[in-house]
Amino acid sequence: MTLDDLDPATWRPRDVATLLFVIRGGRVLLIRKKRGLGAGKINGPGGRLEAGETPAQCAVREVVEELCVTPTGLRAAGELRFQFADGYSLHCHVFRADDCVGDARETDEAVPLWTPLDDIPYSEMWADDALWLPHLLAGRAFSGRFVFDGDRMIAHELTVHDAP
Repeated sequence: MTLDDLDPATWRPRDVATLLFVIRGGRVLLIRKKRGLGAGKINGPGGRLEAGETPAQCAVREVVEELCVTPTGLRAAGELRFQFADGYSLHCHVFRADDCVGDARETDEAVPLWTPLDDIPYSEMWADDALWLPHLLAGRAFSGRFVFDGDRMIAHELTVHDAP
C-alpha cells in the first residue's frame, strides 16, 4: 500500500464523509467516539454522507446528531483521502465553524470535549490529525492523502494552501 494507490485519476473511495470543528473562545469542540471507525479515539464530529446530501449538509447533520448543537459560520477547510491496507477507502470533507447554538451533550455516538487550542490531545487521535489540524486551526486550507494499516499511518502527503 502506497500513496500511488490514491491516484486522483483512478482512486474511488468506498465512503464519503465529513468532519467539522467548532472553534470559539480559544477552544475547539472535539469528541470521543463511542462507535464506528475510530471508536475510542478523539476527533471532530462527523460521519458518512447520506443519499442526496451535500458535504456541508452532512457536516451540520452529524454535529446535531452526535452533540445536539447546530454549528454556525460554517466554511470548508480541506479534503482528506484515506486508503487502508484492508481495502477500506474514505474521502473526507473537513469543515470549521465559528460557533454553535445549544449546549453540547453526550449521545450514544460521542462524548463532547471542549478543548483549549493549545492543549489538543494528539496522542489520542488518528496520526494524521497532528499534520493537518494545526492548519485548520490557523485558517489555512489543506488537502491530504494518507495510507493506514489499521491505526498505523504508513504513508502521507499534505498540501497546505495560503488562503482557504
